[in-house]
Amino acid sequence: MIDRNVILKTTSMLLAGVLAGGILVLRVGAQSPAPAATTAQAAKPSAAAGAPYRNQPIRIANRAHAYYGLVWGVEALNVKAVESGEIIRFSYHVIDADKAKTLNDKQVDPALIAPEKGVKLVVPSLEQVGMLRQMSTPIEGKSYWMAFSNSGRLVRRGDHVNIVIGQFHADNLVVE
Repeated sequence: MIDRNVILKTTSMLLAGVLAGGILVLRVGAQSPAPAATTAQAAKPSAAAGAPYRNQPIRIANRAHAYYGLVWGVEALNVKAVESGEIIRFSYHVIDADKAKTLNDKQVDPALIAPEKGVKLVVPSLEQVGMLRQMSTPIEGKSYWMAFSNSGRLVRRGDHVNIVIGQFHADNLVVE
């Protein structure tokens, strides 16, 4: 008959061996050097290097971010080509409703200017819908948008544009 203490001792030794082996494998894997690229791979640029990366963060300087927040009461400025590039959508998030009133003012006509292309886009007014922009009184914590007509698809993804709404100017925004 096998003693119960012998079974427990054997089991604990096996368990200790398995755990020690797992730790050893993890340490060896963490210390192994990365494989070196061959000279042919290093000399040839990758195909994806020139392709745009879809999930890029919004590239806006910290000073500009602070400026738009303090002076105009908005943040998260975003310009995006939608509807197969026929529409350029400008959106922003309101953090101070009083300062952001200018952006939603019905009397002011917004414009999207692409200086590299020499193009100025406007917000279209449709007969059944009206202007393609939100003109209600801004509320803190909400996001608002306006759509610029891009017939002919002159402004494309990657272009740098300026948004002008009365005294508000957001320069050098990249179209996503």
